[in-house]
Amino acid sequence: MANPIAFTPRPVDPRDGLRKKLEAAPMAHAEALLVAYDVIQAAHDEGILDLLHGLVKHKNTVFEHLAEGAKLQESVDALRNVISLGKVLGAIDPETMSCVAAALSTASNKKAEEPLSMWGLFKRVSSREGRRGLSLGVELLVALGTRRFADAALLDKTKALKRR
Repeated sequence: MANPIAFTPRPVDPRDGLRKKLEAAPMAHAEALLVAYDVIQAAHDEGILDLLHGLVKHKNTVFEHLAEGAKLQESVDALRNVISLGKVLGAIDPETMSCVAAALSTASNKKAEEPLSMWGLFKRVSSREGRRGLSLGVELLVALGTRRFADAALLDKTKALKRR
C-alpha cells in the first residue's frame, strides 16, 4: 500500500489580502493621501479634531441640550421664521434684489447733506419712480394689515368658542 503524503495547510490570515491592498494603496493614491494628511493636520492645528472628539465623547449631553432648546416655543418660532424668510427670498426676483442692494449702497455712500425740504421730498415722491416705491410700500402694508386683521378675527372667534 501507498503511504499517505503528510500535508499540513498553512494557517491563512484573512487580513493578508487587506494588508497587501493597503501596502499598494500609497502608490496608487499618494497625492490624495498627502492631501488628506494635510487636512487632518490642519484640523488638528485648529482644534477641530478636539472639538469632534468632545462631541463624539459627550454626544448624549450635547443631544440633551439640543433637545431642551428645541422644545422652547422661541426655537420653534425662530425655525419657522427662517423657513419663511427663505421662501420670501426665493420669491424675490434676483434683478430686483440687486436693484435694492445697489440703491442701499448708493444711499449709504452719500455724504451727509442737508436733508431735503418738504417741497423737495414731495417732488421726489411725486416722480414716477417715487410713486412705484410708495405703491410697493403701500401694498406691503395692506398685506400685513390684512393678515393681522385675519389673525385677530380668528383669535376672536376662538375666544368666543371657548366661552360657550
